[in-house]
Amino acid sequence: MLFADFNMPTRIFFGEDALERGADLIAKAGRRALIVTGKTSAKKSGAEAEVTALLERLGIHFTIYDGVIENPPLLDCHAAGRMAREQNTDFVIGIGGGSPLDAAKAIAAFAANDILPEDIFNDDKRTERALPIFAVPTTAGTGSEANNYSILTLPGGLQKKTLKSPDTWPVASFVVPKFGATMPNSVTLSTALDAFAHAMESYLSPRSTLFSRKAAAFAAREIFDVISALPDAYDAAMRERLSLAATVAGWAISVTGTGFPHPLGYSLTLMDGIPHGRACAAFAADFITYNERCETGRALLAEFAAAIGTKPRVLAAFLPGVANVELALSESEIARHVELIAEAKNYPNSPYVLSKEEIFEIYRSHFLKK
Repeated sequence: MLFADFNMPTRIFFGEDALERGADLIAKAGRRALIVTGKTSAKKSGAEAEVTALLERLGIHFTIYDGVIENPPLLDCHAAGRMAREQNTDFVIGIGGGSPLDAAKAIAAFAANDILPEDIFNDDKRTERALPIFAVPTTAGTGSEANNYSILTLPGGLQKKTLKSPDTWPVASFVVPKFGATMPNSVTLSTALDAFAHAMESYLSPRSTLFSRKAAAFAAREIFDVISALPDAYDAAMRERLSLAATVAGWAISVTGTGFPHPLGYSLTLMDGIPHGRACAAFAADFITYNERCETGRALLAEFAAAIGTKPRVLAAFLPGVANVELALSESEIARHVELIAEAKNYPNSPYVLSKEEIFEIYRSHFLKK
């Protein structure tokens, strides 16, 4: 049975004038802002300039923290949160792809809580609400603007952990498709594959609801329609469709969480530098094949594929093909990859639950050095 629960605390402003339409919410958030971003994308896209111009017009003082790197480290967010606290920051604006948006959520939590880095994941230690968060995505993939997840890299750089709290939802998100226009085609494709993975994994989740499945199907249909054309370049209309789809898919996983392609892909990203979306898509055929082994998974996959106008077998061939992940790993290297993600919590979140031996089988089938 599908349930019709719906929860979306974040106000989404979509379109070219999104920042202007949501300016009143920013104005009410305080007089001192911290902008959280990476070194280049926010500047190249024009998003940083538009945000800072708005803050200046509103008379809001701001500081820019542009030290976010891909897969944001917990310790970096802790240090930035301490800086925000010392500056009496009232609210945080994240600008960029998933990493700056995830970092902004963690920094907002650290700014309000003078705690040790690892205590951010402990609700009993994190006693104060995070500062208000605003999100301005410059890529169409993670959907972080539409959920309360902050995925952080733990000390050592080979493990991730998720902060999720009622107060890490953005107050508002400003989705402006043109901000993605400076992204290379390879980045656009990888982020779209990430959003498609969100949609497919969410649709099959036992936690899905009527609304989350409708959202996931819509997002997947839009993404598949664009990327299956294999465009030489992504025009404005395509970027608009991908931006909307990524945000909708981001909300869908706020309801359900993700399935096992995500942890399987994490080790490829952390150990081999494979972009996250491509790493997830590398395991799309496995997600389909294993879930088709059970009646529920088989029915949901057929339903999902039909909703986007295709067949499961087409998705199983197409998604890994465009991901194009080529690695040659020894048995011992595969073991290190698997041990890194074997205890992830995502595995029960699909009709078919992988065993550890099946994780090994999947890795060997793709990557075992001949």
